[in-house]
Amino acid sequence: MTGDAGAADADAESPTEGRRAVVAKRVDSGTADLAEISQLAAAAGYEVVGELTQTRTEDAAFMFGEGKVAELRDLVRRTDADAVIIDNDVGPYQTFNVGGKLPEGVEVVDRFTLILEIFGQRADTRKAQLQVDLAELRYELPRAEAKASLAKRDERPGFMGLGEYDESVERDIKRQISEIRDELESIAEKEEARREQRRDSGFDLVALAGYTNAGKSTLMRRLADELEVDENADRHRDLDTTAESQDMLFTTLGTTTRRAEMEKRDVLLTDTVGFIADLPHWLVESFESTLDSVYRADLVLLVVDASEPVEEMREKLVTSHDTLYERNEAPVVTVFNKIDRLEPGGLADKRAALSGVAPDPIAVSAKTGAGVAELRDRVEGELPDWERERLVLPVSDDAMSLVSWVHDHGYVAEETYAGGQVTVDFEAKPSIVSRARAKAAEIAPAESA
Repeated sequence: MTGDAGAADADAESPTEGRRAVVAKRVDSGTADLAEISQLAAAAGYEVVGELTQTRTEDAAFMFGEGKVAELRDLVRRTDADAVIIDNDVGPYQTFNVGGKLPEGVEVVDRFTLILEIFGQRADTRKAQLQVDLAELRYELPRAEAKASLAKRDERPGFMGLGEYDESVERDIKRQISEIRDELESIAEKEEARREQRRDSGFDLVALAGYTNAGKSTLMRRLADELEVDENADRHRDLDTTAESQDMLFTTLGTTTRRAEMEKRDVLLTDTVGFIADLPHWLVESFESTLDSVYRADLVLLVVDASEPVEEMREKLVTSHDTLYERNEAPVVTVFNKIDRLEPGGLADKRAALSGVAPDPIAVSAKTGAGVAELRDRVEGELPDWERERLVLPVSDDAMSLVSWVHDHGYVAEETYAGGQVTVDFEAKPSIVSRARAKAAEIAPAESA
């Protein structure tokens, strides 16, 4: 998908809307869990009409055993499904082989293709669409050779969007990948410049991270008071759609930045795409530009759904830490969200059970507001230290302009007027304090202290 990468029509119907799907999964041992793949299918617009699982080693030709594939075929017929969604990383030949056993016209979709479908539907900005395009191309590249082989055998024309494949396809994919990377790099440079401008204006940058559907968007609305300009300028679908607190994966794909209410500091809070388990490295890398808002923040709030079982919380915390580990530079505060859903004593049990992966978490309910005041205090306590400064200036227009600037860029603890002088006692980022001193020296070199 590398055509027009402009913003999608917010009201356009999903191409999968109303389609019926059977979900299937194979595991080497234990019991396969279809809860997440069913949620993903629903998020993409599918109606899940059947389920199938198998516990066995992977079959090289079909992923499942041939007998299980026959069961899958029968289930598709009984449910009149349009698609089979397999919660595994299915190779191109396996996809082709399974598809050959299914009724004509039934599509085989693996986990990563499904995720890319969702991303494509939610890509409302140029950057988001470019990242989806990059992920799709990187997914397609190792499959080009297999598809070319199938095309040469003239088997199932159009399979997986096959079209005509020849030796130029791989070169074309690599060229498109290079072009998209160049454009994303240009966007990233502009965003980094914007982040630095915001820091220069006295803002601390706080990012919301965590597993998808943990309640990050709801928490952001609880903390935020004033909309700030961001990459979704004039397209703030999040103000309407995510304000409904939808129980749906990937409600947020692009980044949205808003001003958050704190006692002393001016904070810009950024919400972005949620993490998800078992994502391949190439997919995470494709969204590196979006994740930069997390990696380059001053503080990361790692939000976890505290209403889930301990083992699920543990797995999601580990997934999130793995995603953050390599590049994140900021301190991380774990936020246990949705505590309004817990039974009495449940929070204490989970704190104890998860202390190894979530030391000293802050517990909140973004829905009810419980614990949010404590979270604000924690945010201010964890952000990089501010410096304290005291300026004494002669009362003048220039001095009043500086006092106003200090109010806008820091926290004024005390402002007094006496003997034709104004004294300002304030806290601010070191860079702001340095600039305030320089401005004060220009106004009254001998009067600042």
